[in-house]
Amino acid sequence: MDRDGQLSILVVDDNPLNVKMLETPLAKEGYRIITANDGPDAREKAVLEHPDMILLDIKMPGENGFDVIKFLKNNASTASIPVLFLTGVSEINSKLEGFDLGAVDYITKPFHPLEVIARVGLHLKLSIATNSLIASQAEKLKQITEAQTSLLTTPDQHPKANFGVEYIALQEAGGDFYEVLPVSDEIYVYFIADFSGHDISTSYLTTSVKALLKQNCSPIYQPQESIKMINDVLVEILPTGKYLTASYVMLNKKKNQITIINAGHPPVCYIPVGGEPELIQLRGDVIGIFKDVLFGSRTIKVSKGDRFFLYTDGIIESSQKKIVWTEGADKILKACRVVKNIPIRHAPKKILEHICPDLTCLEDDIVILGFEV
Repeated sequence: MDRDGQLSILVVDDNPLNVKMLETPLAKEGYRIITANDGPDAREKAVLEHPDMILLDIKMPGENGFDVIKFLKNNASTASIPVLFLTGVSEINSKLEGFDLGAVDYITKPFHPLEVIARVGLHLKLSIATNSLIASQAEKLKQITEAQTSLLTTPDQHPKANFGVEYIALQEAGGDFYEVLPVSDEIYVYFIADFSGHDISTSYLTTSVKALLKQNCSPIYQPQESIKMINDVLVEILPTGKYLTASYVMLNKKKNQITIINAGHPPVCYIPVGGEPELIQLRGDVIGIFKDVLFGSRTIKVSKGDRFFLYTDGIIESSQKKIVWTEGADKILKACRVVKNIPIRHAPKKILEHICPDLTCLEDDIVILGFEV
């Protein structure tokens, strides 16, 4: 559709008489008509003009209509343009092949003006309705994404927690989630999770997990007890096959102590002051499938300036390169070594830039959450 709201139609036929027979009645109906007399001209004008519909002759010298529609459907900018083929009445095989390639209908030669107007009008209405539905769904998903993002805690909300975070959702409904929660004035919980499956329901489940963390992270519970209670609730409410992996870290500044709980998640990276990064390897069951579970746990003494980085597997795994986190862990160690002296608020972003500078290597949502004692 043009800026002034006029619908445009690209008419493609090597016979000037056929072009004129289509152009005249359609122009009288108020459509802007663009014409092309061969395949290459049609491809160029389709990309340049992006018409609302294409009327495409099958039999043309050189590049025929089938060649043109293959190009159009394999080009992101033209794939959604409805194509009506122009064909002879007896060309049944051509019609079937055209439908397989993505044509929405046919106009049979010789043309009847009223039939042309009716078919064009019908498919433009369908196309407009489809595009409107897609736009509506996209807007709803955008609202879900914005709502999901608004649930995520920012460093400014809890400055004493002394953390930084980098969060990227590749899909509208992200499957990765984090939370930073003050349990008391000197005790903080840092939580990161990755849901199986990234459908819309995940965005609602993150709200549940956030609420469960607030309810069960308390000085009266040990970290293992908190995670166990969260697991028991999620077993009851998660859909079949849905679960999450997670790392749960509690920092007690009064005791100079960190407790790490692992639930089937990649290992936390620990950088002691003046030391080298290391991965704290723990084994644990995932959350949300069974009530009888065991979570990996470790408690260590820490010093002021020690750093910890939690992350989801999207930062190091690649299905295309067949890399799993156990093989990609060296990337995390190298990146953490690079950011040792960078302020903690900026360190997660720098880790991402070091591992995947232009973001093209990302195949999944990612969260990198770092904090400093």
